[in-house]
Amino acid sequence: MKPLLLIASLACWLLTLAASQAQALLSPPFGLKWGDTPEKLFDWAERHKLDVTLSLPGHQIDERHVIISNSKGNLPSHQASSLEARFNKGKLYEVTLNFADPKMSFDLAELRFSEAKRALTAQHGQFKLTKKKRNTDKDNFTTDSISYHIEPVSGLFLMITKTEVRDGLRNQRRSTFSIIYHNDNVIQR
Repeated sequence: MKPLLLIASLACWLLTLAASQAQALLSPPFGLKWGDTPEKLFDWAERHKLDVTLSLPGHQIDERHVIISNSKGNLPSHQASSLEARFNKGKLYEVTLNFADPKMSFDLAELRFSEAKRALTAQHGQFKLTKKKRNTDKDNFTTDSISYHIEPVSGLFLMITKTEVRDGLRNQRRSTFSIIYHNDNVIQR
């Protein structure tokens, strides 16, 4: 019976090692690591004099949400306008980079989305369409949303989403997008 237990333990260890190696292929941005505590983000925000917003959802007592933005524009040395990090029991499991600079033109936002999707595809593989939606309201505003994802390991995924809002009355349009790094495996451990 002991050899069987030893083989099962070794198999579990190898599977865990393989999953951790695969997860390293999809690390969160800004040098963060899955399972990090918020202190690393707080130190970075303090060094660069960035704004930090904390959210402690009352209905999710283990959750902590941190939003970091720069009142003077984009994040340091980056095109993202803000970074959102989600923690469960103090461990990082999701990072979202938002590209929603109000000064960015529609055409530039579309170009940056295409460039980001192309670069992420080259790095991580082909994305799959997750959802595509169009909504037009009575005030002649049309919202188009599209999202793509890739899941290299079960529970670990990368998503890129884009939202375009068109104001038919004023003939204006705006586009924003986000890149979401998510690891359910941190929560399940």
